[in-house]
Amino acid sequence: MAAATALSACGGGGDGAVTPAPAPAPAAAPITDAQASRFLGQAAFGATDPLIGRVKALGYSAWLDEQLAQPIGPSRYDWMVAQGHAVEANISAFTGADNALWRKLIASPDVLRQRVALALSEIFVVSMAGLPVLWRGLLVTAYADLLETHCFASYRSLLEAVTLSPAMGVYLNMRGNQREDLATGRVPDENFAREVLQLFTIGLQELNTDGSLRGGAATETYGPDTISNLAKVFTGWDFDNATRTDFAYVKRPMLFNAARHSVAEKRFLGTTIAAGTDGRVALGMALDTIAKHANVAPFIGRQLIQRLVASHPSAAYVGRVSAVFNNNGAGQHGDLKAVIKAVLLDPEARSVDIASPSASPSPTAGKLREPVVRLVQWARTFGLASPTDLWNLGNQSDPATRLGQSPLRAPSVFNFFRPGYVPPNSALGTQGVTAPEFQITNESTVMGWANYAQTFVASGIGETRPDYSAELALATDAPALVRRVVLLLAADALPAATETLISAAVASISAATDTGKRNRVYAAIHLVLCAPDYLVQV
Repeated sequence: MAAATALSACGGGGDGAVTPAPAPAPAAAPITDAQASRFLGQAAFGATDPLIGRVKALGYSAWLDEQLAQPIGPSRYDWMVAQGHAVEANISAFTGADNALWRKLIASPDVLRQRVALALSEIFVVSMAGLPVLWRGLLVTAYADLLETHCFASYRSLLEAVTLSPAMGVYLNMRGNQREDLATGRVPDENFAREVLQLFTIGLQELNTDGSLRGGAATETYGPDTISNLAKVFTGWDFDNATRTDFAYVKRPMLFNAARHSVAEKRFLGTTIAAGTDGRVALGMALDTIAKHANVAPFIGRQLIQRLVASHPSAAYVGRVSAVFNNNGAGQHGDLKAVIKAVLLDPEARSVDIASPSASPSPTAGKLREPVVRLVQWARTFGLASPTDLWNLGNQSDPATRLGQSPLRAPSVFNFFRPGYVPPNSALGTQGVTAPEFQITNESTVMGWANYAQTFVASGIGETRPDYSAELALATDAPALVRRVVLLLAADALPAATETLISAAVASISAATDTGKRNRVYAAIHLVLCAPDYLVQV
């Protein structure tokens, strides 16, 4: 300290002038309730009083660090077994799988991990619609556990875990894939080779780090020769002892069988794997090559932004996230913890102060809340509980009577919606704005949501029930009740006129009886859940 003071006094010049000390950086403004709620809508499905208090006490970055350090709780697979679902009667059924998925999404305390794992399930898609194997219910829950296990690890380890997952093995035909046979004309199945490039890693066009087209024009990242060569890499792998009595195979990575592996030379993406290379070594070389491709950072980074923060992120936002993906500051590539923090702490994620009267977010800011996220937000915000631990919310895929979306039930490997979807015949379409969630939005789903929300807000789903005790305490004061609901669900983002209109509707319900008070609470929550400024999260 004395040496530093002496150097400061010298000033670096010969005139004896003293260099003034730099002015202290201004203290960061305290986080408001609305800002905390908005952040939690991105990072944790939604807000509760304790979560808001924790974010305000720690700050955004420290709260994320605390969440990133949370231990992983009991697995979905273990819950399925403990609940008695691993029985002969369920060998070809998904009995219990939906329950296990909803249970973690709604009740697990590691909210950030659950949010990110759900996002990854919509990028590295495996669906119950394509798992015609033994113990399929356990298989899909084990896959969800795998995503949860690796979502805070490295992208490269996630990619390998997904590749060798028995669920992905059957879903995209890598399981049982055999080497070429010139005598019979058999060639390796190309399904996984194609989708691992198109959907899980690099996409179809060469990209700059900010997600824009390299060279300003569409240039394909790969062609048919790349796929046919890469397909040879993915030969020789199969389940580890899948039998009617050994359901634990669903948790074990696939095993390598050298007799079924192609020993031919393989050329792809600038890499050559020599003929005769051991299949396990070849797989590692292939995944290393793919994971280090320049497209991975912008392609995956942009999708994580889309799933958590904004459907149409700016090139600058994508570029900043890509930079962290490529180097976490310590030379590590694909550090998903650092990438998640970069997504959620970026200036474009944090700069909108919607509670301010002068706030004017970009027309492309934010995203439409997908139905699963809306339901989980409501459930977490209002303490949905399952007294029997059954969590029987079931399959929510019916768009007319339920959500039109259900975890790990996408109609295809392309997810419920495409990351590049631009709504046709719309203002967004005219501007070329990507808005993926609008691909499953139509007259039927809009009305289905409004009708279904009215039911579950009042009655819960199955045997689950919400806790509205804090809201019932405000039921005689309609504006205060609505203000609380708007803060928790919409981060104070509803226009004043909308909030006033909802308050008037709630106040029109008599609060003279306990039934009337409950109906006020139901109405306040239901009307906010249906408000356009809630549905579009900014």
